[in-house]
Amino acid sequence: MITLTFGEIAAAVSGRFEAAGTDASEFTPVSGYVETDSREIEPGGIFVAKPGDVTDGHRFVGPAVDNGAALAIVEHTVDVAVAQIVVPDAVIALGALAAEVVRRVKAAGDLTVIGITGSNGKTTTKNLLGAILSPDAETVMPRNSFNNTVGAPTTMLRVTEGTRYLISEMGASGPGHIARLAALARPKIGIELKVGMAHAGGFGGIEQTAAAKTELVAALPADGVAILNRDDPRVVAMADKTPARVVWFGEHDESDIRASDIVVTATGTHFTVITPDGDSIPVSFKVLGEHHVWNALAALAAARELGVPMDVAVRRLESVSRAERWRMEVMGGRDGVTIINDAYNASPDSMSAALKTLALVTERGQRTVAVLGAMSELGEFSGEEHDRIGLLAVRLGIDQLVVVGPEARRLHISAINEGSWAGESVYVETADDAYEYLEQQLRAGDTVLVKSSNSVGLRFLGDRLGELFS
Repeated sequence: MITLTFGEIAAAVSGRFEAAGTDASEFTPVSGYVETDSREIEPGGIFVAKPGDVTDGHRFVGPAVDNGAALAIVEHTVDVAVAQIVVPDAVIALGALAAEVVRRVKAAGDLTVIGITGSNGKTTTKNLLGAILSPDAETVMPRNSFNNTVGAPTTMLRVTEGTRYLISEMGASGPGHIARLAALARPKIGIELKVGMAHAGGFGGIEQTAAAKTELVAALPADGVAILNRDDPRVVAMADKTPARVVWFGEHDESDIRASDIVVTATGTHFTVITPDGDSIPVSFKVLGEHHVWNALAALAAARELGVPMDVAVRRLESVSRAERWRMEVMGGRDGVTIINDAYNASPDSMSAALKTLALVTERGQRTVAVLGAMSELGEFSGEEHDRIGLLAVRLGIDQLVVVGPEARRLHISAINEGSWAGESVYVETADDAYEYLEQQLRAGDTVLVKSSNSVGLRFLGDRLGELFS
């Protein structure tokens, strides 16, 4: 974070400074990282005592100080010897501090903020764009998938006076969430990837999801750029909702940054990118899955707007070996067994894309095995969406389906109803049960997809299988 005094922070968050038994004053400077997890605090850091669903951050002010916290932002005074700023709401204060820091860095330097949203692909696109931009200038982007009202401001607070690019993932589980994040970061470039059924339970349906995702481009300035997916009709409709200039990406002929000749293999995805300048550049993209081509195009479009030559951007894109930990991560290899661990998250769209990729990359004569857990946060749409995935697995000809956990059992039943009567679909209660089954059943040459929402924890099953066949 940039250097601010305790008094400046108190003013930014509308809080009250208290020395709390220390010799600190309102003129004491601080520049450490801001964290809401006491275990992540480093010397000189700022700890935000956020109340949680399970526990209260105020209980961890002491451990944060033990780790070196110089300041705590709290909702009530804590009996710990550390300078404190007392605020009515710690999460709102975190956002207010982030907004002030970003405002100051913009005013003093050359900071450009890029906002990314979409039902799928935000983290992958963030990583791809970061790989393209970071060799040229200081680039700040989220760790993991820090994209909510806590994670996004925490990322914003990592900017310094020398930061040139801030890439901000903007996730949401309900209306207004993205608008609030956009108001904090004030992005100049906004990327809209896709509108799908992820978090549909919180929004109330896909049209409500589309309206919420539109909040990003609606917040862009008139001299900004909205980078939109020309292949998604709901994203196309956003062009009329933004004051910014529109740049299209996709496979559609009207795309400004267009992909053609897409070929998906077990070693990656190959395509040609076509630019408005008439260039056609072949891309050997190591990230597995045709659905990641959209993410690559979005990153290339943003990079072009920021002045990176397309051939340079493509070369840096090709250096990325995986989207992210547990996202289409290729593991294994012994006896020709390939494990695709894609169990960091799951929505109907990403589940469908992963199954299609499994079918595409497996060579003739080899078995396809899909180990699937539940897709969370679908609300009233959960049953029908799990049904749809079960039907898709059968229609794609997946040789063996292993369904894990009671929340996903309907997927197994749908597969049976569609024709998987002879053991092609197996249901097990736990990830341990699945491991024991697969340990005995997998054979040389199998390609195995492990896919579920993060809360189900199948990513760890994927790791175990990858280690088993390493």
